[in-house]
Formats: sequence, C-alpha cells, structure tokens
Amino acid sequence: MIAREALARDLASARERTLRLVEIDDAELMRQYDPLMSPLVWDLAHIGWQEEMWLLRGNDARRPGLLSTEVERLYDAFAHSRASRVDLPLLPPADARAFCDTVRAKALDALDVLPAEDGTGVDPAFVFGLVVSHENQHDETMLQALSIRTGPPVLDRGAPLPPGRAGVAGTSVSVPGGPVVLGVTAADEPLSLDNERDAHVVDVPSFRIGRVPVTNGEWREFIDDGGYRESQWWSEAGWAHRCEGDLMAPKFWSAGGTRRRFGHVEDVPADEPVQHVSYFEAEAYAAWAGARLPTEMEWEKACAWDPATGSRRRFPWGASEPTAALVNLGGVALRPAPVGAYPAGASAYGAEQMLGDVWEWTTSALRPWPGFTSMLYEQYSQPFFEGAGAGDYKVLRGGAWSVAASILRPSFRNWDHPIRRQIFSGLRLAWDA
Repeated sequence: MIAREALARDLASARERTLRLVEIDDAELMRQYDPLMSPLVWDLAHIGWQEEMWLLRGNDARRPGLLSTEVERLYDAFAHSRASRVDLPLLPPADARAFCDTVRAKALDALDVLPAEDGTGVDPAFVFGLVVSHENQHDETMLQALSIRTGPPVLDRGAPLPPGRAGVAGTSVSVPGGPVVLGVTAADEPLSLDNERDAHVVDVPSFRIGRVPVTNGEWREFIDDGGYRESQWWSEAGWAHRCEGDLMAPKFWSAGGTRRRFGHVEDVPADEPVQHVSYFEAEAYAAWAGARLPTEMEWEKACAWDPATGSRRRFPWGASEPTAALVNLGGVALRPAPVGAYPAGASAYGAEQMLGDVWEWTTSALRPWPGFTSMLYEQYSQPFFEGAGAGDYKVLRGGAWSVAASILRPSFRNWDHPIRRQIFSGLRLAWDA
C-alpha cells in the first residue's frame, strides 16, 4: 500500500500546479482558446467533481454530492464535447475554486483514516493515486490550451534547463533482439493504470533507435528539402491532411524562423526536440530520413529493459526517483530541454531523454495488454482501444516536459488522433537492424 504521506504530498503538488495555471482573470478562465480545448474553468471544476465522485461518493452517481444533479452533469466529459463546453452554464471561477477546496478538505479527512482495503477489492490508495493522475493530466491539458491562446503572455518563459551536448543529434543505439517483459503488475507499480497492465513477455526483433529525439534543426532540414511539398514521403491519409490544413511546419512556427511559445515569440532553438507535430508529420519525416517510427514495444524495451540483468528497470536510469538532474518533467520549464542535457538519465542501451521533453509518436494502435481489466475509471482506456469505434488512435510514449514526475513510468501509455498537433508531441526514429 502507498504511504499516506506520499499520497498527501502528491495531492498537494497537483493542486498547487492547478492553482498556478488558473491565476489569471475570470474572463480568461471563461474563454475558449480553440474548439479542441475546454475553457480552463471547466477543467478546474471537473477536477473537483471527479475527485468527489471517486473519493467521497465511491464512484456511485446515485449518492448525493455537493453540486446539484443538473450542475454536476455539466462536468461529465463524455456528455459534452470540448467544443460545446464554452456554451454551458458553468460555475463561475470563484465557485469552482470553492468547490474544489471543499472537496479536497473532505478528501484529506478520508485519507487520514484510509483503510487497507474497502471490501470491494479496490485498494483505496490506488483511488487516491488515480485522483492525482487525473488532476495532473488535466493540468497538462490546460497547458495545451494556454499554448494555443493568443494575446499577451500570461505565463513566463519558464525555468532554466541544463545545456545539451554536441554530437548526439542524429545518432542511434542498437537494441539486440530477444524477449522482454512489457507492461507492469499492480505489485510492481501499485499506481499504474489499467492499460499498463498486466506484465507479459514478448519477443522483440533487433532494431536501432535514436539516441535522442529528433531536433528542431533536423526538422528544418526536412522543411528546406521540400518535405512538406513532396507527397512521396507521406501516407495517403497524411498527405490529404497536410493539403487540407496547408501544413508547412510544426504548429506555432513562423515562416521567418521564429515560434510562438505561450505568447512569447522567439527563435526556434536548433538543439531542442521538435514538438507540436502530428503523427502524419512524424511518419513523413521518418520516411524522408530513411527511417521509421518505433513500435511501442520497441520503445518500451529501449527505455526500460536491462539486458545485463534480464529484467525491467523502474526508470531508464535505474531505481532512483526522477530528479531535475535526470529528466525534464513537471511543467516548470515550459519547453523541452536541449538534446544531450541528461546523459545520466540514459537507459541501459544508451538511449537518452526517453522520459520527459516530448511525447513520442509510435506506429502502434492502442490495444489492451493480455490480462487487461478495467479499473475504477472504466471509460479511461477501453472506449479508445482499436476496434472500439471511438476513432483511429496512435500511441505516444515517454511523457513530455509538461507531465508530473509522480505519475510517469516507462509503461505509461498516451494516445491521440494522428492529426493532433496541440499536444507536446515529437518523435524518435527507429530502423530495422
């Protein structure tokens, strides 16, 4: 069971981050920056509503809550599309904050008397961990919204990052073929989510993978060589989307070699991992570079497997917890770190920056691992599995600079439509051996 102190710390850290992101005037919180994103005030109240539902109401909507039935329905993510939420009679920001505060106070009271189990077979500590993960994921969503926002900046330029190293961009490492344990068990990672379980053995053929993610400088070469103008590099669906959207560069890049980042206009740093590219763009770049994107099985092996011990590492570098010397996480930097900035965070195979900086597209569709069982939040994964009818999703791995360190693991799986660019997404190349 996870220690109460650790859960309380992670709850507090997530809430502090949430409140920092909504320290802007009420009119901004009620704005919708793009139909892809909710108004920030919706995310704020939704965080409180989901916490109340899971921790105080036992995930039973029939039990009365702090909000009326009519109001709480406004915050059901499956009942209202993001595009429609701006037109809902949402709680004003002051009321949303007060609601979240009241729920949190009651949740901490419940944490003080947390039992070892609740009689349903669900570890109560896992439910608290799920609340932490949910809030941190919505914080990342709010950062996506703020990145799309136009107008004078409301966030600063971010905390400083360590310098990179020359000579690592464009290099690769070899990963010999053989069996690997993919995924995790509840015993290994008590706070892992349902789509990360259960651990199982797969055989992965030999391959090579980029030592670091693809950089802005490398992407500029793709642009200058006509990569966006030549259909030969693109899939049929990708080329159709490129033409429909008139895509000529990553999102937020200008023709003059600058980018807009949270309202700040700046030169595009050549040594940073490229971000805000879609799966279709990543796929085209890989073809142009004479490579391909990795499968998520290859990605996880390169990240977590230790061939010397024949076992998984908890993190690429080993068992120690993430620190600012090992990885760029937590959202304070507001951008990726230069490639080569974290040599001490390398995996057993020598791949660097596999956690943090940018989400990395893979070729894999989202599928359940063997032994999959839905968790308390039944709608988290299952509706999005391949063949479930929700759409065509591709898996992203590794987390971005925007992800909280407390919720990220090598087994963590993210997914999105292959056209999405507002996410903090990049890529790492792979090759057959």
